[in-house]
Amino acid sequence: MQQRKLGSSGLEVSAIGLGCMGMSATYGPAHDVPEMVGLLRAAVERGVTFFDTAEIYGPFINEELLGEALAPVRDRVVIATKFGFQPGTDPRTAPGVNSRPDNIRAVADASLKRLKTDVIDLFYQHRVDPDVPIEEVAGTVGDLIREGKVKHFGLSEASVQTIRRAHAVQPVAALQSEYSLWWRRLEAEVIPTLEELGIGLVPYSPLGRGFLTGAMDATTQFGSGDFRNNLPRFTPEARAANQAFVDLLSEVAGVKQATPAQVALAWLLAQKPWIVPIPGTTKLHRLDENIAAAALTLDGDDLRRIAQAADAITAEGERYPDRLETMTNL
Repeated sequence: MQQRKLGSSGLEVSAIGLGCMGMSATYGPAHDVPEMVGLLRAAVERGVTFFDTAEIYGPFINEELLGEALAPVRDRVVIATKFGFQPGTDPRTAPGVNSRPDNIRAVADASLKRLKTDVIDLFYQHRVDPDVPIEEVAGTVGDLIREGKVKHFGLSEASVQTIRRAHAVQPVAALQSEYSLWWRRLEAEVIPTLEELGIGLVPYSPLGRGFLTGAMDATTQFGSGDFRNNLPRFTPEARAANQAFVDLLSEVAGVKQATPAQVALAWLLAQKPWIVPIPGTTKLHRLDENIAAAALTLDGDDLRRIAQAADAITAEGERYPDRLETMTNL
């Protein structure tokens, strides 16, 4: 697996990471723990070194899963986790945020125990807290870094202004935000700012929550516990309209002897050398498919063709309901 550095932080990770949320939450019931432990260890054996979790996934059980799976190979992996959601709230329906310094410290200590490690490699603020100045948040994480509990500070779904203010207090290693061929809002201001400041970008949902793989269409039914039932972009009408993105990826995939998912990931990797997507999966064959995207090269003609076609497509449906979109700081 190729390696990439997240900006100028010196944090080096595999070009494709693994988002672990879906193993324990959001897309239905938690998956079998021994099976997921096996999948995580298979990822390590295949060269994946970057694993993403959060205290709220489950809550808590996703961190425990990673702790069990990765403890034997801890020296070979980079683990990212997050603080900032109010304990006892459900981020899918009625989220609350809490980035007070005492909570950040409490989350760090609890996460260290669940992850069975003595240091968190990358500690993100999960969502910006409007009631706590970002300078105070950055300073608290800076203290944790000096104490040896955390190595690097990250933000998620933060605006350019917030990124700059935080970075002035404690260097930000990475921004985690949604970014894919069908969600490109970061390109106008955020990505140029990250490049200027030397901050890496970790796109979550790089495959459009599964839609860009081509594995679903307007008739697909999601289980009762699947978060996508609540998303405007996943109504049957929106999926029918957004099929144009999948058709584009499929067309390129046919020429490149690849899959739509691999083209979607390769497109992200081609945008900047400090972009590291974290597709999630619970299936070994999908893991292998995603990893193979790191070896897929899209040349200048490919990228121009994709950009021209994508610019002509308007994504149908907002990515979140209003109550959740207000949680972002973009």
